[in-house]
Amino acid sequence: MPSETTLTTCREALLAGDPRSAAEGLARLVARNPADTEARYWLASALAASGRGEDAGRALEDARTLHGLLAAQRMGVDTRRLGNDGDYAARAARELYAAHHVAMAGVLFGRAIAAGHLSQDALLAFGLALQHQGRAEEAIRVFRAALETYPSAAVHQFMLFPHFHVENGPARYAAEARAWALRWAPEAAAPIFANTPSAGRKLRIGYVAPSFCGTQVRQFITPILESHDPGAVEVTLYPAKAESESGWPSHIAVRGIGHLPDAEAAASIRAEGIDLLVDCWGHSAGSRLAMFAHRPAPVQVAWINFVQTTGLGCMDYVLHSDSMAAPGTEALFTEKVRSMGPITIPYRPLANRPPPWPAPALARGQVTFGAFSHPARLSDATIRAWGRILRGAPTARLVLKYRYFVDPVLQRATQARFAAERVAPERIEFRTESAGAEYLAAFSEIDLALDPSPCPGGTTTCDALAMGVPVLTLAGADFYARIGLQCLIAAGLPKLITESWDAYVAKAVALAEDAPGLAALRARVRPGIDNGPFTDEVGFTRKLEAVFREMFDERQAMPAAA
Repeated sequence: MPSETTLTTCREALLAGDPRSAAEGLARLVARNPADTEARYWLASALAASGRGEDAGRALEDARTLHGLLAAQRMGVDTRRLGNDGDYAARAARELYAAHHVAMAGVLFGRAIAAGHLSQDALLAFGLALQHQGRAEEAIRVFRAALETYPSAAVHQFMLFPHFHVENGPARYAAEARAWALRWAPEAAAPIFANTPSAGRKLRIGYVAPSFCGTQVRQFITPILESHDPGAVEVTLYPAKAESESGWPSHIAVRGIGHLPDAEAAASIRAEGIDLLVDCWGHSAGSRLAMFAHRPAPVQVAWINFVQTTGLGCMDYVLHSDSMAAPGTEALFTEKVRSMGPITIPYRPLANRPPPWPAPALARGQVTFGAFSHPARLSDATIRAWGRILRGAPTARLVLKYRYFVDPVLQRATQARFAAERVAPERIEFRTESAGAEYLAAFSEIDLALDPSPCPGGTTTCDALAMGVPVLTLAGADFYARIGLQCLIAAGLPKLITESWDAYVAKAVALAEDAPGLAALRARVRPGIDNGPFTDEVGFTRKLEAVFREMFDERQAMPAAA
């Protein structure tokens, strides 16, 4: 490195593959000017590239903290009050969180708690702010502290999801789900059901969620409810409030159960003679899983919003696709895993889709990779692989889009992670939340979507394919890491599924080097998903009805003690 140490010379050294010299120079710059956030971010990158993980983590936290405080100050926060006025710090943090500035909110929530503002709401919001940045282990520790201080089933549920974003996540999640069930949903005495055999009568199916119209469940369950055969099944929805539901087919009944305690809600459903009850929500906020411990129906199934175990021994089945099968899966479930074939549920493309755009690389002369994924999905392994891709395709750029990328601190911290992989920050671009036509138009600038791992996309993968954008995915080692495979298989694009990170990187680089080939591939994408099993809503629903009837008949055939 030249004798004169500057941020530019340090940056050049790191990107050229000399992280040790860069780290030494950057340490001097930080010592000379501790308020230099850029030097701190680059120091974190250089330390990470040098293999000094713990030091890099501390340096990145210092950079985030300083940057967060300065950015909050520019937005009108009185940072002088944060250290001694915990209530003020918590209010400011909540405002930032509500505006999706999760990294900045995390800094202020930390200040609020340090200043004595200890509340359930603040702890949970702090944990979520960390989780949404991809800081899962830290989020779990905060949620555990919240549980110890404010023990409840709802607080405990916040701990579950971030386990999928840590090492050995599915196994750790399964253990925590079982612990939740043991503590908060012990099984009640098995009731006696009066349900008669299903032959010659309609099967009575119930679906449970806090809301069907007002949550993400609507996109997935609408094709099912609209396709159910009223001559073969009777369907009842069990939301929190019946008045929240509208627009469903006239043969769909709605019963609000939000006002009923778990035992009473279960007794009410049991009295209606439901044969098979489906939980569509899992352990997300608003869950009624504890109600299932009272066995409202002879057969109980977890589906739609959850592909992992509920942890409840009284839950009989969970629905997967064929491609999710992986060694060891059964051991991670209290339920019996039942495959629905190529897909777990139909996908209905968003309305008013414009025609597919041509490959943008043909006009730009530059390939654009994209990922419209939650930041929590951007694992270290994913960042390393994408860094290799960008080094192998040196003129390409990467667009990351999600609502939390409105946060300048999260943006810069993400760029710092890529800089540790010798990728210049300006090659990583950010897009924030959009909806409707604006959301669909965002796909027009993407040549190839990159799926993260071991937590791949689901809905966003289907959205990309439905807009004609090819998606590259990795076949992970466990069921959760394989949820994206069904999207590519259903679209007739199995060659975009790779078996290793090396193959993933090589495939992405090869596609980036062949813009005409990428354009030809693009022409196959939308027809593939539009003419595949995802759009066969009626066919899937008939199979679902048949599978539900088989489950009920199997249960009826069991000895009474079972």
